[in-house]
Amino acid sequence: MKTIRLLTAVIAASFILFIGCKKEKDITSNSSSNELKTTNQAATKSAQSAAATREKFNKLMASLPVDFQQKIEQRAKQLLKTHPQYRDLVRKTLKLEASECNNNTLINQWLNQQLADWNSDAFFFIYALELIDLPTYYALIFENSSANQHFGVNGEYTQVLTKTFKDLKRFWNIQTQSIVMVGMHGSMLTDRAKIMNTYEAVWDLDPYFSEPLADFVLELMDEFPQYRRGNHPIFTFNAFALQGFDYPYAVISDKIVMGDGILEAFTAIGYGDVAPKAILAHEFGHHIQFQLGLITDENSPEATRRTELMADAYSAYYLSHARGAAMQWKRVRQFLQVFFNIGDCSLTSNGHHGTPTQRMAAAEWGYRIANNAQKQGHILTAQQFTALFEAELPRLVNY
Repeated sequence: MKTIRLLTAVIAASFILFIGCKKEKDITSNSSSNELKTTNQAATKSAQSAAATREKFNKLMASLPVDFQQKIEQRAKQLLKTHPQYRDLVRKTLKLEASECNNNTLINQWLNQQLADWNSDAFFFIYALELIDLPTYYALIFENSSANQHFGVNGEYTQVLTKTFKDLKRFWNIQTQSIVMVGMHGSMLTDRAKIMNTYEAVWDLDPYFSEPLADFVLELMDEFPQYRRGNHPIFTFNAFALQGFDYPYAVISDKIVMGDGILEAFTAIGYGDVAPKAILAHEFGHHIQFQLGLITDENSPEATRRTELMADAYSAYYLSHARGAAMQWKRVRQFLQVFFNIGDCSLTSNGHHGTPTQRMAAAEWGYRIANNAQKQGHILTAQQFTALFEAELPRLVNY
C-alpha cells in the first residue's frame, strides 16, 4: 500500500511536471511567435519607410537643376585641394572609390567598426547628397574667426588645441595675426540654415532648391541613427590649412580647420595625448610655407611631396624642441608611424604626400635638428630651418 501511494505520488509529480513543462513550452512558443511577428512587422515598416524615403529623394533630385551633380565635382576640385588623403580615405572606407592601399591599418579598422551598423541606404544617401563633404565646406567657407570655437563633439580638445595654437604662434617667427583656427563639426547637418547656406554657396543653388534639400537632410538625420545626428566621425575625418581668398559668399580667412572625427579616431586608438598637437603643428607648417612663398603653382606628385615632407619636419621640430611642445620623441614617433599610414599610396597622384618611410625620415630629421642643437634653448627661424630642409630633401626622398 505504501509502495502504491509512493508510485501514485511519483506519477502525480511527473504529471504536474509534464503539464508545467507543456505550459512553459506553450508560453515560450507564444513568446517566440510574438517576437517573430513583431520583428517581421518592424522589418516591413522599415522597408516601407526606406521605399518612401527613396521615392521622396528621387522626386527631390528630379526637381534640381540638371547640372547639380556636375557642379558638385567641379567645386570639389576647386575647394578641396589640401590634404586629399583624408577625403580619399573616407571615400575608400565608404567603398565609394577603389583602393590599392593597405586597408588593415588601425585607423581603417576603427573606421570600419564605426560603420558596422550601416546599411545600403545609409551609404547611398551619404554619396548622393555629398553629406561627407558638407561639414568641410561649411567650415571652409563660413568659419572665419577663432572666437567662440570649440574642438571635439563635446569640446574635449578645445583647451589643448587653443594652447598649442598660441604656442605655435610664439614658436615660429612668422606673421600670425591673420591665421585663425576653427572647428569642423558634423552637428551642422542638423542645422537647417547652415545646410542651406552650404548648398547655396558651394553649388550655386538658390533658396528655392536649397530649402527642400536641407529639409530632406534633416529628415535623414532623424531616420538614420547610424549618422549619430551628424556626429559620426566619418563626416569630419579631416584637418587642413587654407590660404585666405575672396569667395562670392564670404571673405575666407587664412585658417586651420580641425575636424572632430579625425581627433576622435586617433584618441580611440590610443593617441589622444599626441594627435591634436601633432596634426595642428603639421597644418601650421603649411602657413609657414604660405608666408615664405614655398608653395609653387607646380601641380605634380614631386611638388606636393616636397611641401608635405617639409610640414612633417616643421611639426617634428616643434613637438620635440625643448621650447616647443617638449614631447618625448619615442611617443611622437609611435603616433607618426600610425599617422603616416593614412592610405596615401598614389605615388603618381598630384596629391601624393610621400611614402610612410619618407615621411618618417623627414620627421626624424626634424627631431634630430632639435635634439642635436648646440644651444638647446635656441629656436631656428622658419627661414633657417627651411634652408636646412631643402638641402636635406634629396636624401629624404631616397628612403
